[in-house]
Amino acid sequence: MNLIGVKWFAEMEFWFALIKVAAISLFLIVGTVFLASGHPVAGNPTGFHLISDNGGLFPHGLLPALVLVQGVIFAFAGIEIIGTAAGEAKDARRILPKAVNSVIWRIALFYVGSIVLLVCLLPWNAYQAGQSPFVTFFSKLGVPYMGDVMNVVVLTAALSNLNSGLYSTGRILRSLSQGGSAPHFLSKMSAQSVPYTGIMVTVVIHIVWVFLSYIVPSQVFEIVLNMVSIGIICSWAFIILCQMKLLQAIKQGKAELVSFKMPGAPFTSWLTLLFLLGVVVLMAFDYPNGTWTIASTPVLAILLIVGWYGLKKRRAAANGEIAATPASATE
Repeated sequence: MNLIGVKWFAEMEFWFALIKVAAISLFLIVGTVFLASGHPVAGNPTGFHLISDNGGLFPHGLLPALVLVQGVIFAFAGIEIIGTAAGEAKDARRILPKAVNSVIWRIALFYVGSIVLLVCLLPWNAYQAGQSPFVTFFSKLGVPYMGDVMNVVVLTAALSNLNSGLYSTGRILRSLSQGGSAPHFLSKMSAQSVPYTGIMVTVVIHIVWVFLSYIVPSQVFEIVLNMVSIGIICSWAFIILCQMKLLQAIKQGKAELVSFKMPGAPFTSWLTLLFLLGVVVLMAFDYPNGTWTIASTPVLAILLIVGWYGLKKRRAAANGEIAATPASATE
């Protein structure tokens, strides 16, 4: 779908998102009815008391709960696509503020709301690793085939994640290539204006992970979770750094003032960077995968720095070509 064109990507993402939203909305409605009526689920009483029952708020201590923040980071991956898609928006100044604000209330309703309901409907130890909590809830209700339906929804959510990941990665690779920081072939576009080489390179990497899932099936998800979380944290950190540089440029009169601003910046910008750094530190306590991921990050950083300086001449040449393009077009 990504190779066909942006229109088809958007169409498929619409249907993937519709299925996800419909399923979570059904859960929110059913769960709220059970919670409001006080009707037990599989013989277990429902209520807010379940949050503090069965060992208290942190039955295994505070550290495990904090370490799991990386899982939350992983779950929220993709919201940065709003920024990536801005380059293809016809009216970014009007559309982007609406998109950002809608993401905030959607996270509050669908993510936070569903988690609160889950812990109020069943004891936390009723949920198991390897099974979606939504599948667990509907299975406890005894609804025929509902567990299978929710598994299909979970698979659809995975396809949605893959669909949007291919979209953003292909375009980021093309952007790097145009700036001279990636091989030239990654900047190639198809007749449908799709960066097909970047998409196919990403697909090859996906195939490698599929292969690893057969070699280390019990560890591959944790490995991916940690590696992807580091990538997401770096992406968000650089977005914040760019925002801070933009704010600095606006104050110096070098950039145009924007109407849609980050509240409390630059204080909130520094606060966000501090939070992201805290997540990285917590990941180091997640032995062995998190510890090894953080330990290997400096090696990766050195390789990136060496590559950055190694491509210095190429970037200068690429920037020179871009700068010369308007003049050539005029001639």
